[in-house]
Amino acid sequence: MSLSAFRQEELKKLCRKFRIDVIETLHARQTGHPGGSLSVCEILTVLYFEKAKVDPANPQWPERDRIVLTKGHAAPMLYRVLAEQGFFPVEEMGTLRQMDSRLQGHPCALSTPGVELSTGPLGLGLSASLGMALGLRLSKIESTVYAVMGDGELNEGPVWEAAMAAAKFKADNLIAIVDYNRVQLDGTTDEIMPLGDLAAKFAAFGWEVLECDGHDVAALSDAIDQAKAVQGKPAVILAHTVKGKGVSFMEGKNIWHGRPINDQEYELAMSELRGGEHA
Repeated sequence: MSLSAFRQEELKKLCRKFRIDVIETLHARQTGHPGGSLSVCEILTVLYFEKAKVDPANPQWPERDRIVLTKGHAAPMLYRVLAEQGFFPVEEMGTLRQMDSRLQGHPCALSTPGVELSTGPLGLGLSASLGMALGLRLSKIESTVYAVMGDGELNEGPVWEAAMAAAKFKADNLIAIVDYNRVQLDGTTDEIMPLGDLAAKFAAFGWEVLECDGHDVAALSDAIDQAKAVQGKPAVILAHTVKGKGVSFMEGKNIWHGRPINDQEYELAMSELRGGEHA
């Protein structure tokens, strides 16, 4: 079902709040990954607040959908979304990357409620997500596994081994969503390791391929609905995004993959993000 105009505005307001809070947290802590956190914002928001079955009061509920942030460096946005859902207090965001904090630099499934998989080394998340999907099938649980991936991560060989296996086992309860911002740690994806025709690649591996604007909550919602309707094979959504979305001087710049935010940059970012609160 398509999102109503009212619901779209609610989700957009959440995204604005999440972007502001993540930038505030990263500035205060002088650490973190702003670029990829900002680009994945709408993807995580639509999943957790519109599409996925989750229960913050019972994080290990067997019937839940599994959302795996395979691009683990975007943990700040994942944590902010989980906190808003009620997995832990929002105030805990202030402990990000501090000693004894549950909010580590990359997600840790052993310590953080709502985190499905410990992700840091890129390229492993899709394999684990496939394992979860096949496990659900064996347990006769009709839930979906969402693997939220980065495009730089697609340089990793294990991704494509998992892609072959997912098609072989007809894992139609697995949906990959690529945060397709075309920028990675050291440059653009074209400069570092060109991905070519990514839609054609996934299709050749036996996947159903969908594409959408990854910052349009309605388009994302529709794409997820279409992916869930696919039978007999896995589906991937190429969500076209902008690294650093919402902060003009960060947008499309690889230097903001993991650079700390200084005071002047923070003030400018806040001016831009807060200016959109009433848009």
